[in-house]
Amino acid sequence: MTLPPTHARVVIIGGGVSGCSVAYHLAKAGWTDIVLLERRKLTSGTTWHAAGLIGQLRGSQNMTRLAKYSADLYVRLEAETGIATGMRQVGSISVALTEARREELLRQATLARAFGVEVHEVGPAEVTAMYPHLNVEGVTGAVHLPLDGQCDPANIAMALAKGARMAGATILEDVEVLAVTDDGRRVTGVDWIAGDDKGHIAAEVVVNCGGMWGRELAGRSGVTLPLHACEHFYLVTEPIDGLGHLPVLRVPDECAYYKSDAGKMMLGAFEPVAKPWGMDGIPADFCFDSLPEDFEHFEPILEAAVNRMPMLADAGIHTFFNGPESFTPDDRYYLGEAPELRGYWIAAGYNSIGIVSSGGAGMALAHWITEGAPPFDLWEVDIRRAQPFQKNRRYLKERVTETLGLLYADHFPYRQVATARGVRRSPVHEHLKARGAVFGEVAGWERANWFAAPGQEREYQYDWGRQNWFDNQRAEHMAVRTGLGLFDMTSFGKIRVEGRDACALLQKLCANDVDVEPGGIVYTQMLNDRGGIESDLTITRLSETAFLLVVPGATLRRDIAWVKDHLNGAFAVVTDVTASEAVFCLMGPKARDLMRAVSPNDFGNAAHPFGTAREIEIGMGLARAHRISYVGELGWEIYVSTDQAAHVFEALVEAGDPMGLTLCGIHTLDSCRIEKAFRHFGHDITDEDHVLEAGLGFAVRTGKGNFIGRDAVLRKREAGLQRRLLQFRLTDPEPMLFHNEAVVRDGKIVSIVTSGNYGHALGGAIGLGYVPCAGETADEVLASDYQIEIAGRRHAAVASLAPMYDPKAERVRA
Repeated sequence: MTLPPTHARVVIIGGGVSGCSVAYHLAKAGWTDIVLLERRKLTSGTTWHAAGLIGQLRGSQNMTRLAKYSADLYVRLEAETGIATGMRQVGSISVALTEARREELLRQATLARAFGVEVHEVGPAEVTAMYPHLNVEGVTGAVHLPLDGQCDPANIAMALAKGARMAGATILEDVEVLAVTDDGRRVTGVDWIAGDDKGHIAAEVVVNCGGMWGRELAGRSGVTLPLHACEHFYLVTEPIDGLGHLPVLRVPDECAYYKSDAGKMMLGAFEPVAKPWGMDGIPADFCFDSLPEDFEHFEPILEAAVNRMPMLADAGIHTFFNGPESFTPDDRYYLGEAPELRGYWIAAGYNSIGIVSSGGAGMALAHWITEGAPPFDLWEVDIRRAQPFQKNRRYLKERVTETLGLLYADHFPYRQVATARGVRRSPVHEHLKARGAVFGEVAGWERANWFAAPGQEREYQYDWGRQNWFDNQRAEHMAVRTGLGLFDMTSFGKIRVEGRDACALLQKLCANDVDVEPGGIVYTQMLNDRGGIESDLTITRLSETAFLLVVPGATLRRDIAWVKDHLNGAFAVVTDVTASEAVFCLMGPKARDLMRAVSPNDFGNAAHPFGTAREIEIGMGLARAHRISYVGELGWEIYVSTDQAAHVFEALVEAGDPMGLTLCGIHTLDSCRIEKAFRHFGHDITDEDHVLEAGLGFAVRTGKGNFIGRDAVLRKREAGLQRRLLQFRLTDPEPMLFHNEAVVRDGKIVSIVTSGNYGHALGGAIGLGYVPCAGETADEVLASDYQIEIAGRRHAAVASLAPMYDPKAERVRA
């Protein structure tokens, strides 16, 4: 056999469709010193038994772009390589059996139109015409995407591998990677074994495409890659006369999908409670293997399928298959460079959509590696969202029992995961629970989303309209606007940057001027070279050489990685101090009254102006009070060491209850911020949204000197904006906005709502969204007629560039 070389520019680990796609796209980018190592045979892990469904519409614009890229690539691969990919655009039909599912499908159809994906809403009669074998009893609606399709997964991987070889890549089978080597900071290569031979490949880039083996391999290098294999079931019938090529059919309310292939029918399942597999690691000799049958587990799916597809009652079963696939805690795969180790890249954890994802993911990762930045915003699948604790095997085993089934569950807004909860808690978690908190989870943190009234059920009743907590949110929201609200925001990510060069480092990274007096708080963004927003944060100067960066809990690892990646020898230390301090946000017109009741310090405007932090006495403890607000009201964020947090919370509640203090949840924080048109990272602002087009130019100081993104800001100011972020309010107070509804300008869909919530003080649903505006003035943009399309229905909307609530920000400075 051919042994691996001693040197390579990049080593790719894993010869499934993901690894082959990365090799193919790096080769197409001009890299020739590429080595792919497969422990057994190409496709022998999960790829060979994948269903091969190609659904182009995903839950966001960029995931849809990647899926559409995959479909286009697989069509042209056959001509390029001579290997039949089996790619047929037979279309797909998704049917609803409930009114809630029908609403979801109609919302998806609106999204498809906004993303440029051909889509048709169809009724039972049209479904029958396209799918005569289907029993349409109980069908409430359906959506047809004519350009969806199906393919041969193994042949696609082989075609990608051949294309990579044709462009100069080396692909070797039966070579197992024992370890990725490093010098403590970045990768240096891999150690391998092949039969009796062992060796080392020196490389500056290593890509882990190890699929269900990936977590264990990453762990050997101290890299977090949280995924776990689950058993995945399908059956294939004997040949059925006259079956032909039918569209792919999805019946999510029965957890089932159907695919006709070679005259046979495949029935696959995403059951609500899945079976994790491989808790003790994946067997070393696993290769083209299947798992033991469990017909009892699959039987409820089959029973519903025989009713839905009566011909299955007479069709013999040719194959009943059970094979492993890897799933992640949030049903999204992982791409990008690991924050723990430079040069260690990942493309893994595809949650049963690996075939439709891998073409685009390989393209995106190759671009990221070769150009130093992704082709567009990929935060949704960025490996930097993974939390270190999530590699815990007990946690993963429990969580993936749920995430497999969530693929076909109703995707209601605000849906919360039910498994593997309670891992990260605030010091006042039990206090909140005792007062009615209903918790959600972000980055492992348990956060109070809303507070139930006495006697009210403490659980979500999901709906596409007003959910059971709508009135609770209104009460909390209006308490913040008219009185006093208290939020526990301990989950804020907190990063301490300190040292001789800390100020100079942050001045280079931040668009705003952070060289302020100690105690000053600066709202700023960190930009990339394109002027896109890499981080949205506040920075508090604690001393001449120490700064506190406060970021969303979900982006903490991304933000730390960004700062560390730009140290470049600076004399500064970057430390995650999230767990050291709790944070209580006291907000509302009466906030100063309560602060004075619990502290002897001076909270007047002269002594403690907006945008400053002061150490204070509070109760019998000490804390820092930051006068800043994400809800647009007078208030303070109180940072207190975790050991004193419970005491300070109790002091606030004891003094606040007679004043009408209301405990508030994350849903209210969001509804208040959206009335103020405050941006939310990951929705309204991302690394491909220019800071000026996002309306955040007020936080940019080009005159302070050079910083990352400054040239892009100056170029945009010279060239003019191509789009603007607007705030919208529906004139009808009844409809709800969440996100991904279509923005309609003068009768034409131009974009989507990036985030939405209900503005209780403004009297209607509020959304944010970008509108193209090349060559237009602000007045011309606002002069148009705007509507928001929700599930195919259009609703009149008022648009504004200034915040609709307190546009002059007078309330926060009161």
